[in-house]
Amino acid sequence: MTQKTPDSPKVLRRGWTTGACATAATRAALHALWGAGFPDTVRITLPKGERPQFALSYTAQGDGWAEVGIIKDAGDDPDVTHGAEIRARVAQSTGGVTFKAGPGVGTVTKAGLPIGVGEPAINPVPREMMTREVMDMATRFDRPADVEITISIPDGDKMAQKTWNPRLGILGGLSVLGTTGVVRPFSCAAWIASIHRGIDVARAEGLTHVAGCTGATSERVVQAHYGLSTGAMLDMGDFAGGMLKYLVKHPVPRVTIGGGLGKLAKLAQGAVDLHSKRSQVDMALWAERLGDPALADCNTALEMYEAKGVVFADLVAQQALKAVEARFGGHGMDFDIVVIDRTGTIIGTAGA
Repeated sequence: MTQKTPDSPKVLRRGWTTGACATAATRAALHALWGAGFPDTVRITLPKGERPQFALSYTAQGDGWAEVGIIKDAGDDPDVTHGAEIRARVAQSTGGVTFKAGPGVGTVTKAGLPIGVGEPAINPVPREMMTREVMDMATRFDRPADVEITISIPDGDKMAQKTWNPRLGILGGLSVLGTTGVVRPFSCAAWIASIHRGIDVARAEGLTHVAGCTGATSERVVQAHYGLSTGAMLDMGDFAGGMLKYLVKHPVPRVTIGGGLGKLAKLAQGAVDLHSKRSQVDMALWAERLGDPALADCNTALEMYEAKGVVFADLVAQQALKAVEARFGGHGMDFDIVVIDRTGTIIGTAGA
């Protein structure tokens, strides 16, 4: 799977998330658990309908369980988990689909994450992906969909030290992540150039309202909320600065910025590169802005939202709008901010 960049003839190869690999390993392991043996390869369906195929790197089976490993290929993205083996062991559960953290997969120990304290660090979308495959396989083999899935990643505890997991209270290993199943190659220049081309096309089409969003969920919600065309959606990602600086020179009358609390809280602090490696949410600052010093001990923006609700979300929207207008205003553009939670609900707005 490849992706051409607008500013270079080089072709960047996309890869697969840990969640996609865990899902493929789960499906292949169920083949063996339910009597069909281990396949050479396995194909799964990703949230957007893509159907990638994975080769098995490891197989094992015992009394009442089967296990498969898939080597993660992150494509041309400099991902710490590139080349890691993602293993899924399946066995009968006492009811429904359940998840456990094996060696190398972390456990959540602090509030404020999308997974509760004490749970294995397997994010919601990967859980949904694995559950769908269990349901499909259960129907195919005429079995009850009562499956315990244990995900493990050899040396995942060592890899996790190169991530933000320890700081976030995810202990013992890596997180199983991914909202689309696809890893996009991280080339700053290429991505920013693609944003610029999107602005050029929108202007050429005479569009008067464009939107830049931090991810797939916020893009879907903002597009539906305003009834925008696909051409109006700029693939901003973490590069708010790359988008806004170009818009200053090539303005569009109305610009919406949409995203989750964490990303937009950083924008509200004045950051324009929203990647976790280059900016962090300043809990002390937000505690001060909210007039509640105790909130400085929050682990994440989500935990702060759970404490303060829409008061925090609206403040993030207002402060983000203020920061954007202070730095990029005065060029014939009206800005507005839309804050979205992980379920796709709008929880805060500010501006036009």
